[in-house]
Amino acid sequence: MRVLFLDSVHPALEEALTEKGAVCVHELNAPYEDVLRQIGNYHGLVVRSRLPIDAELLRAGSKLQFVARSGSGLENIDTSAAEECGIRVYSSPEGNCTAVGEHATGMLLTLLRHLKRADAEVRTGIWEREGNRGTELGGLTVGIIGYGHTGRAFARCLSGFSARILAFDKYLSGFAGAGVTEAALEQVKEDCDVISVHLPLSPETHRFIDADFIDSVRNPFILINTARGNHVDTEALAAGLASGKVTGACLDVLEYEKKSLEGLHPGEMPEALRYITESDRTLLTPHIAGWTRASYYKLSAVLAKKIIAGHF
Repeated sequence: MRVLFLDSVHPALEEALTEKGAVCVHELNAPYEDVLRQIGNYHGLVVRSRLPIDAELLRAGSKLQFVARSGSGLENIDTSAAEECGIRVYSSPEGNCTAVGEHATGMLLTLLRHLKRADAEVRTGIWEREGNRGTELGGLTVGIIGYGHTGRAFARCLSGFSARILAFDKYLSGFAGAGVTEAALEQVKEDCDVISVHLPLSPETHRFIDADFIDSVRNPFILINTARGNHVDTEALAAGLASGKVTGACLDVLEYEKKSLEGLHPGEMPEALRYITESDRTLLTPHIAGWTRASYYKLSAVLAKKIIAGHF
């Protein structure tokens, strides 16, 4: 079996496949056209987000048995075309869900306790206590939208804070327990002080958080997004922050990210995004919620187990 790696991943995956007799080839900088010409020589494909794995590429892979994405989202892979071609698609959300849950919790606590501002003030000689009086997470109601691997991991992280946790998932049911209440979306909007998005990206979830959603939430609330930037309408969020309907935002992802998830589009800083980046009620990180030393290994280890179970 020959496996083509288009992106760098932890070497644990290659080591496991090589041990089973696979020949692994790296084309980490090859453009789409070069990959298209040679894909017919490979039985497996390992990717992150650098290139689109579209129908043309999949159909050209006459020997292709699987596509493995190191990560959780599959929006860069045409899964329908893969199914038509009999190609298995693997992802590894189990590998970085703990990292995402911890990151979301850390961002929320940083915002609630004004840690970013207080740190900057102390470094310049300002000793402001009353102005940095914080809010305790215990006693708040936190809504989790999407209760897959990362939503569950976030709930586990919250479990020690005595917060009330409501979780909504359109496609799952019967998951209540361990301090989590299964709820309708309307109840999340009615009761929550914090809303965290943990959805896959699809046409259905594109701009899931828009002006209508924000207006329909009863309480002023904090928004957390560690999933995909396109879940949130940036202009609607900026308007919500300006009006006070959104009291804060923790964003690990932004709507204006490149499709490769590596950086923002150069020179593209719409006014709404500028407002968000300049606000002291927002906390921003560069798509690193799932990016830890431990998750780097686990993403490859999870994929290795799935591929070996299905093809060796």
